[in-house]
Amino acid sequence: MKENGDRMSKNIDSLLDTVVSELLIPNQLSLSILESAMDSFGARSIDFGEVFIQSINYESFSLEDGRVKAGSFSQNSGFGVRAISGEKTGFSYCDGIDADSLISSAKTAASIAKRGSGIKRKNYSKTNSLSKYASVDPLTSMSDKQKANILLEIDQGARRADPRVEEVSASLTSSFERMLVMSSDGVLAADIRPLVRLSVSFIAVEGDKRQRGSAGGGGRYSLDKLVSSESPSRFAREAVRMAEVNLRAKPAPAGRMQVVLGPGWPGVLLHEAVGHGLEGDFNRKGSSTFSGRIGEKVASPLCTVVDDGTLFDRRGSLSIDDEGTPTQRNILIENGVLTNYMQDKLNSRFMNVPTTGNGRRESYACLPMPRMTNTFLEAG
Repeated sequence: MKENGDRMSKNIDSLLDTVVSELLIPNQLSLSILESAMDSFGARSIDFGEVFIQSINYESFSLEDGRVKAGSFSQNSGFGVRAISGEKTGFSYCDGIDADSLISSAKTAASIAKRGSGIKRKNYSKTNSLSKYASVDPLTSMSDKQKANILLEIDQGARRADPRVEEVSASLTSSFERMLVMSSDGVLAADIRPLVRLSVSFIAVEGDKRQRGSAGGGGRYSLDKLVSSESPSRFAREAVRMAEVNLRAKPAPAGRMQVVLGPGWPGVLLHEAVGHGLEGDFNRKGSSTFSGRIGEKVASPLCTVVDDGTLFDRRGSLSIDDEGTPTQRNILIENGVLTNYMQDKLNSRFMNVPTTGNGRRESYACLPMPRMTNTFLEAG
């Protein structure tokens, strides 16, 4: 066990060193400069202060009408600074990374929040978490020609597999994110996050019927892994199968009836119908149907709803959330009984409960909110 712990610690050190060298140093920043920005919070008696720095590269290729018609690349970097005083939050962000802007933003955020009970900055300790994915850059794992060929092979394979396939569209997207967060509660954490996705969609025609079939997938790994697992051809076969099923489908009868949900898209129904209502901010504000109902029966005793950010290589998983808290497996509804909400630091503080590693941001320009990772239903 000690050997595993030592290896984990080395991985954390290496990850933080990599992010510092690739994200901070090229922008003439250092951890000591970040500490100086944090110290400006103490001068204004803020309850909580935080700096979040992010850089993300994004790439996309798309195919239509048998040709790779579009390719795009974007690079975005910046930071957000948050200061909390009681229930008041001051937030400032900058599209770009430099020391002067960082110090200025910290002072601006603190001035918005005004005075609180005052913080004494804790000594920083590196977040001890197990990485849920490899630190690989999917954008550089293949050449542009190889990426285009993946889409062309999907197009050609689908048309050979079924002559009824008339239209083929496909897209291949990749992103590579580096982030670092430092906060006044002693958190110092960094992460490197790859993400890839392949989507395919076919229209099949039979007589006067036209039906669509689609499939896709991906995760937090390289494009090499996506291709080596034969996912492109598997997704294409599944999309063709769905189009064929839709061509044979009969109109569904009307009225109330029992429905059996399988794995896959029904998870999206759970996500939208139940998942958002279990996020802490909605319940703190009393705007969720689940507000104030911890311990009550809210579903069938056959149902257990879980939000799990620790699943390796999954799209929704993170090693740490955007506040530096390790993600975890949270049972939200157990055997029909509401047991927990998803929490970030702010809402957990107001509700006097532990944070659950669900603090997520759209980007450095946004405040973190308690949001879902991988939410799914365990049927008893």
